[in-house]
Amino acid sequence: MERSTQLAASSLALFMLSVSAFAADGDSASLFEAATDGKLLLNLRPRYEYVEQDGRQYDANALTVRTLLGWQTGTYRGFGATAQVIDVGRANDNYNDTKNGRTQFPVVADPDNTDINQVYLDYTGLSDTRLRLGKQSIKLDNVRFVGNVEFRQIMQVFTGITVENKSLPGTTLFGAHLERLKNIFGDQKDVTIELLNAAYQWSPGNNLVGYGYFHDQAVTASATGFADSSNQILGLRADGAYPLNDKLKLLYTAEYAKQSDYADGDPRIKADYIRGGAGLSWAEFFARVDYEVLGSNDGVYGFQTPLGTNHLFQGWADQFLTTPPQGIRDTYLTVGGSIMKAKWLAEYHDFKSDFGSINYGREIDFGVTYPLTKGLVGKVEYASFREDDVLTPVAARKRDTDKLWLTLVYNFE
Repeated sequence: MERSTQLAASSLALFMLSVSAFAADGDSASLFEAATDGKLLLNLRPRYEYVEQDGRQYDANALTVRTLLGWQTGTYRGFGATAQVIDVGRANDNYNDTKNGRTQFPVVADPDNTDINQVYLDYTGLSDTRLRLGKQSIKLDNVRFVGNVEFRQIMQVFTGITVENKSLPGTTLFGAHLERLKNIFGDQKDVTIELLNAAYQWSPGNNLVGYGYFHDQAVTASATGFADSSNQILGLRADGAYPLNDKLKLLYTAEYAKQSDYADGDPRIKADYIRGGAGLSWAEFFARVDYEVLGSNDGVYGFQTPLGTNHLFQGWADQFLTTPPQGIRDTYLTVGGSIMKAKWLAEYHDFKSDFGSINYGREIDFGVTYPLTKGLVGKVEYASFREDDVLTPVAARKRDTDKLWLTLVYNFE
């Protein structure tokens, strides 16, 4: 039995053994009532993804369906449990899912998978505190450094214990010790990860955050080629929307983080992260300009974000899911808003290196989301990347790429 399943079984056993503990506010009257008076978790997501990429013999056409099905119990004496399974299936095979060997096609990283997605035990019997033990999704801040990669059909989930406390006014403290990770390819990996995050909301929608993420990754990482890529990230972030009047808000982000070697990590792991941005929102419209730097250690190592939801950054075409050794400087414009029920978003990116004066390329992204019926949403998204400088070796090139997604999302309500 794998370690994550063992931990899940232990969590449920602990739930059964702890029912004699003291009662908490809002508890069900009995264990049976807590188990039956819960909530069905059902999410269906069929998606068509088309990819045209220079250097590939054929275009990719992927039709996949993800099903998430689970149950979240009520609470009894402060304890509650959640269990969820995942199934990802396909209707065709005209793409490279990274496991099927079809390398003549561009990558669509959605392999088949049937598994336990999440299974965890919650305890809320302590004031303003939630303890969670088991296999779980984790999203911190803007998911730049820690996220569940929700965009892909297989989510990234972690196995371990997390603690969240809101005792101090406007403050959320989060800590985690994690021992297993399931990535978007369905691979299970033993890890040792500690996460610390402290967020203070000084005004509604405006936050100051300090964080430390410690990742013992004692394996060769393809992004670096180092024998051990264990690293730590320490950073500060200010982000929000400050009201200037009844309708107009100032949007801003300022963030700095430093990545360095950790545990037995390679000493060449040294790089800085910087993000600064500002803009305005008015009624249903917003526009902003941002500058993000994933720094380079003199062309030897580029700042990596192996636990983040990287699809949301450096363009939707996913050309920079791992950072080149030369680093990245991304200057981008984002505009978005609502027209009746439709929500739209557009981005323009200009990519350069942090070291070596390389012009990687440019990208345009556009997406529309529209509610079709109760619980059902439709999405159309498009990304177009065009390379500038032709990099050597060839493997380092970021080829011209166009991607189109047609997605339906159903959530049971």
